[in-house]
Amino acid sequence: MLPACVFLILFSYVPMFGIIMAFQDFTPTDGIFGSSFVGFDNFVRLFTLDNIQQVMFNTLYISIMKIILGLLVPILFALLLNEVRNRLFVRSVQTIVYLPYFLSWVILAGVFIEILSPSNGLVNHALKIFGIDPIFFLGDKSWFPNVIIITDTWKSFGFGTIVYLAALTSIDPSLYEAAKVDGANYYQQMRHITLPGITNIVVLMTVLSIGSILDAGFDQIYNLYNPVVYETGDILDTFVYRLGIKDMLFSISTAVSLIKSIVSFVLIVISYRLAYRLTEYKIF
Repeated sequence: MLPACVFLILFSYVPMFGIIMAFQDFTPTDGIFGSSFVGFDNFVRLFTLDNIQQVMFNTLYISIMKIILGLLVPILFALLLNEVRNRLFVRSVQTIVYLPYFLSWVILAGVFIEILSPSNGLVNHALKIFGIDPIFFLGDKSWFPNVIIITDTWKSFGFGTIVYLAALTSIDPSLYEAAKVDGANYYQQMRHITLPGITNIVVLMTVLSIGSILDAGFDQIYNLYNPVVYETGDILDTFVYRLGIKDMLFSISTAVSLIKSIVSFVLIVISYRLAYRLTEYKIF
């Protein structure tokens, strides 16, 4: 465990010393030890920024919708795939839908930019066939959040499908046999056996996702967004990036990150307590 512990200390605990920048008027020339202490002025200034409320709304909206679709789509797909009796076909489909999970958003962003292009994109070519005018999906602020949510669901639902398929295989087959003898049809079996059989894992996955509700996906959005869609596509992580790296407002960006970390920590604690209370899941 030593290499992992050293890695964790160097890259997770040592950088926490930089939190002090949130309480300073930090300048690179003076450094952490030379910059003046301003207390909570940066936090006050943060909440007076014009677009901070919109950024918070974007973060919560995109993240919550990702969580909802990230649960519904894998569950539905797993239920459909579980009914297929050809094991070779099931394994092939599992591999195909799971593959995008391992691809970087740097790669996928380039793919989606081409597919969704208003001039020569595959999607807009299909829309033209039905007489629909081309849509600039990545340049229209009303479309952009939906594109982010749908593409993220497409990328990650393969992982969730495998989790729920594993839960489905743990259900006792004799329950279905007894239900058939009693005259239960397919939908009654699903309602009274299948869905209750995976309820615990569904609740667990839902509760554990609460801790990451402020992580709307920096790598995805950063590689797909542009200034035109900042109004509906800018999230906390991209906001912090622009404040710190582009605008050189290191203290305010650190204050934003600190608030996000505190809120995330509280949500993680709550989510694990709920997971233990509802499903008796615990880490320690």
